[in-house]
Amino acid sequence: MDDYPLIADHGMIGDLQTAALVATDGSVDWFCAPRFDSPSVFAALLDHAEGGRFRVRPTIPTFTGKQLYLPDTAVLVTRFMTEAGVGEVVDFMPVAGAVATDRHRIVRLVRCVRGQMTFALDLAPRLDYGRDAHTVEVTDDGVVVRGSRSAMVVHLVREPQDARLAQLHVDERGDLHAELTLRAGQVRGAVLETGTTGPARQYRVAEVEELLAQTTSFWERWLARSTYVGRWREQLRRSAITLKLMTYAPSGGLVAAPTASLPEQVGGERNWDYRYTWVRDASFSVYALLGLGLTDEATALMGWLRDRVDESAGRGTPLKIMYRVDGSSDLVEEELAHWEGYRGSRPVRIGNGAADQLQLDIYGEAMDSIYFADQRGLHVGHRGWQKIVEMLQWLADSWDQPDEGIWETRGGRQDFTYARLMSWVAFDRGIRLATTHGRPAPLARWQHERDAVYDQIMSRGWSSRRGAFVQHYGTEVLDASLLRMSTVGFVTPSDPMWLSTLAAMDRELVTDSLVYRYDPAASPDGLRGTEGTFSLCTFAYVDSLARAGRLDLARVVFEKMLTYANHVGLYSEEIALTGEQIGNFPQAFTHLALIDAAITLDRQLDARSRTWP
Repeated sequence: MDDYPLIADHGMIGDLQTAALVATDGSVDWFCAPRFDSPSVFAALLDHAEGGRFRVRPTIPTFTGKQLYLPDTAVLVTRFMTEAGVGEVVDFMPVAGAVATDRHRIVRLVRCVRGQMTFALDLAPRLDYGRDAHTVEVTDDGVVVRGSRSAMVVHLVREPQDARLAQLHVDERGDLHAELTLRAGQVRGAVLETGTTGPARQYRVAEVEELLAQTTSFWERWLARSTYVGRWREQLRRSAITLKLMTYAPSGGLVAAPTASLPEQVGGERNWDYRYTWVRDASFSVYALLGLGLTDEATALMGWLRDRVDESAGRGTPLKIMYRVDGSSDLVEEELAHWEGYRGSRPVRIGNGAADQLQLDIYGEAMDSIYFADQRGLHVGHRGWQKIVEMLQWLADSWDQPDEGIWETRGGRQDFTYARLMSWVAFDRGIRLATTHGRPAPLARWQHERDAVYDQIMSRGWSSRRGAFVQHYGTEVLDASLLRMSTVGFVTPSDPMWLSTLAAMDRELVTDSLVYRYDPAASPDGLRGTEGTFSLCTFAYVDSLARAGRLDLARVVFEKMLTYANHVGLYSEEIALTGEQIGNFPQAFTHLALIDAAITLDRQLDARSRTWP
């Protein structure tokens, strides 16, 4: 298992339709095409021996690998330090645009910076999660890889006078191995292109450098639109780029993560496919994007969310909790028994069986984001309003029932307090929108349901013995999802019941600033094993502390959490006891919560400074 790099030892590149993870040893360990949720081409992250990779690294066995992003871009540089010299691989994906396509390119520009370096190139495709055998055709200009259902080409970056790659051979598995020797200042490389059967062609160095300039310019121009000028500008700009990289441009949908089945506990079974768009994540994204001034992206996500609401209301059925990036809802879960999983973490799952769960909180999240967007000028039209009314009428008939909860547990339905909280939000925001714009709505019923939810939470969701709001009715277990109670306005940040709840969470869920979602031992969730602290919850904790006036602690917790980012500022889903990142990577929810926490903390710190004598 030592052959597996840490999850955090990766940077991400992408073209707004799919993404790839590149390790500090120069290996593309994860890449799916043509979309985020398509079958994998390279997946060494999930099986070091059988998953496949595209690796470029020094032939010298002892080297130091380091990574950085070119400033304000998604261009990733992996540098190799050896006794013979310094080399680097510049990885990027030219932006694919807003029209879905099968053609995607990973550009790998190989450069010797100092001295001389011989690079080993290893191309080991494993099409369709390693289930589709392939053939390889090698020419002077590159390699053509053909499977039964897909194909790709690796074009060589070279000058006409260059010699062929040295030590080139194709092994019995159809994997290509070669060597490339460069002196200081020389640049060569490869361009991997999916969705084509060739032929391979020669890319001149100047042509690839022009692609690099265009890609760099795109990211710099895009990021320049951000209006955030607060204390944590560098971290928020990196989070913004990360979220943009996880956005499927043709639909505007944001995937929860570009990976599947990275474990919440190494060696455990809590391994899920996150390459889909959750209604919850899309809703949270609207706050973060508008908070950064990125209106176009927020508008696109609102469009994606509106389409899901329209479809659901039109069929008279509940919203799904997640969808594929194109808006379809076929997410059948299956296990890949032929792969061992990351460091032996079986099973490896693709698809997601939680798609058909009932999670009532998503209605409140959707309505809260619609209301927030409305306050910033992104208004809903007449037909959209009609669909909202239909959705809230369904919720009025349905909110008072058990559901599976925000954490998608598989231990059966419960009366989750968070689901009731967000149902209250849904009705409250619907009432506000209707009265603000004079829209027709059954206000009397919505007000009745809103008040009924409120009374129920106060009578059944509160534990006098614990002095706290609890995970679900009939339990004494705490749940970090309830950190949003003060954020959404259900309680004021200074309410004694809320301060008591926050104090209980301090004692039970917080460990040196990091926050657990809940205690699986105290609240069985149908799965074996444990999990790490949940990074989203840590940032939500910062938000709650700041709103409660505990600004010094909030700032310390926030600064501590920033130290858990990886070397290029990315976060996975959770932090293990060892401090390593675990779970799918990078996770959109974590970066969204980071942005929200920073904006809240900035606002509260600014307000305090204005009151000082």
